[in-house]
Amino acid sequence: MSERWARAEERYRQKEAERRYKRRAPATAEPEWDGYDDETRVIPRYDDQVPGGYPEEPYQAGAYPGDGVYPDDPPGHADPEHYPDEEPPRRGPRRPRPAAESGRRDDEETGTRARRGPGRSGRKSSRIASRKAEERKRRRRNFWLIGALFAVLVVAAVGYVGSKLVGGYTPAEDFAGPAGDPVVVEVKPGDTATQIAASMYDRGVVASSAAFYEAAVQNSAMSGVQPGFYAIPSRSPAEAAVAELVGGESRVGNVVISEGRQLHDQHDVNTTARKEGIYTKIAAASCMGTTPKCVTYEQLDAAGASADLAALGVPEWAREAVREVPDRQRQLEGLIMAGSLDFDPSGTPEQILAQLVSTSARSYEASGLLQSGATNQLTPYETLIAASLVEREALPQDMGKVARVIVNRLKVDQPLQFDSTVNYALDKTEVATTDADRATKTPWNTYAMSGLPATPISSPSLEALKAMENPTPGVWLYFVTIDQKGTTLFTESYAEHLRNIDRALESGILDSGR
Repeated sequence: MSERWARAEERYRQKEAERRYKRRAPATAEPEWDGYDDETRVIPRYDDQVPGGYPEEPYQAGAYPGDGVYPDDPPGHADPEHYPDEEPPRRGPRRPRPAAESGRRDDEETGTRARRGPGRSGRKSSRIASRKAEERKRRRRNFWLIGALFAVLVVAAVGYVGSKLVGGYTPAEDFAGPAGDPVVVEVKPGDTATQIAASMYDRGVVASSAAFYEAAVQNSAMSGVQPGFYAIPSRSPAEAAVAELVGGESRVGNVVISEGRQLHDQHDVNTTARKEGIYTKIAAASCMGTTPKCVTYEQLDAAGASADLAALGVPEWAREAVREVPDRQRQLEGLIMAGSLDFDPSGTPEQILAQLVSTSARSYEASGLLQSGATNQLTPYETLIAASLVEREALPQDMGKVARVIVNRLKVDQPLQFDSTVNYALDKTEVATTDADRATKTPWNTYAMSGLPATPISSPSLEALKAMENPTPGVWLYFVTIDQKGTTLFTESYAEHLRNIDRALESGILDSGR
């Protein structure tokens, strides 16, 4: 037994010496196994793990605490004589060598550099890595919290909309009928369905603007509704109100005034036919309701003679001249323009006239009326008067030349001598006039006086107004229409003008019916 223990001890010492001092083997060399199963595991330790550090001299067996000795074993445990009847005990874990020595020996034995454990720099890197890991963890936690909140909101929104669509929708308030008396609703230029719906609700036509809007968007005819005033029964179901609006029969207060029309009725000398005046046209357009309620011609004539010019809508640039008009019933002549006009027929006669005069004034001003004096040397109201003469005397292609004749004659203080100014004050009119008519002095007869008439003699078109604002350049002082086709000749010479009159007499256009 002692011999066996001696051999075992010898093998152990030899193996330990070879392990400690053998040279580095080639990289390709296979390690040799000597049959001894060494279970020893060496766990590296570093300077800062051993109090007082390690000595700087080369490693010596037994120089380090516990080297080759188990702490709990008695001294001399490695001697086989202490264990005569059993195998020598296997060695337990050895304490690590210093980092420099361990690294050197690793190089010698394996050809590789031993990895350094955590020193001071290692501990710092570890703390940084820990902080970064914690930051990433916090970001992931925040991301999931935000995502969860967003998901809750989406689910809530979808649930709300779903509840509305499935069973929670409340229809807009609506009247069931029957409808009441008609009320007037205005549709302004550019109004949308939403704005029209608001007007219908404000006027008591429908129970809610939403009900009207829902019915309107389902009716394709809504896109064809024109600006103006409409009489719609109050307390109507929304669908019925839309049908009334788009039907066309409900429109009220729309009047069409032809160019050259006057305020009052006139009769033709040859046919005795009545030419309806502007007041007659307005009275007819004011009727509304199943039992028509209309403003009368007489009411409009009386309202138009009011001294309160501001209440009648007369613009500032015309008031001073209108106050001087000798006949109050004609003071609004020319201030209501030709064309298609809208007014609220439920208003008083004064309110109706004020609407029409104000609308016309804005259109006149938009044509450049207020700046025209730089070209024709006339005031805005004088330009309007002259434009009414152009309207009654000229065809569209000759308006600029007739305007120039007016400007040239006024400049030399020559009477205009227009037959249209003679006819204006007559109940019966014609193209030609008699000597007696031309000799009769009136505030409008330009044969009996020089200058312009006291008021416009008709409602001019915008074309006539623009022609008077910018007359065609020329030196003409005379013109005359020589045939039924409307051929008009212009000249500066009076002698040539007389010859042109003879041609007109030959054609019969100047024959009088009286």
